[in-house]
Amino acid sequence: VQLVESGGGLVQAGGSLRLSCTASGLIYDNYAIGWFRQAPGKEREPVSCISRSDSSIYYADSVRGRFITSSDNAKNTVLLQMQMNSLKPEDTAVYYCAAGNGDYGLCSWDSSGAGTQVTVSS
Repeated sequence: VQLVESGGGLVQAGGSLRLSCTASGLIYDNYAIGWFRQAPGKEREPVSCISRSDSSIYYADSVRGRFITSSDNAKNTVLLQMQMNSLKPEDTAVYYCAAGNGDYGLCSWDSSGAGTQVTVSS
C-alpha cells in the first residue's frame, strides 16, 4: 500500500485547508481508510475514518461539524480528501493518511503515509 498526503500548511485560526491522500495498492476488499493526527507530546488521535463496505464515516468529537471527509474510489486506488474548516490552534499537528482492513474496525489501520504538517496560528 502506498499513501501520499498533500495539502498541509500554515493558516490563521478560523481559516480552512484541504488535505488530499492518494492511496494505491489497497489489497483488502473491505478496506478502511482515513486520517489521524499527532501533535508534539500528545497521543495519536483518529480524526476521520471511512469504511468501504458501507461508506460509514467516523469523526472525532473535536472535529465533527468542522471537517468533512470524502473519497473517490477506483479499483485499488482511492483519492481521499478532508476539508478542514474553522481551524483552531489545537488542530495543529502532523496529519497522516492511513489504511487497513476494515473487517477489524472503521479506524483499523496497518499502513500510513509520511504525514503533512498543519499549523494553525492564533
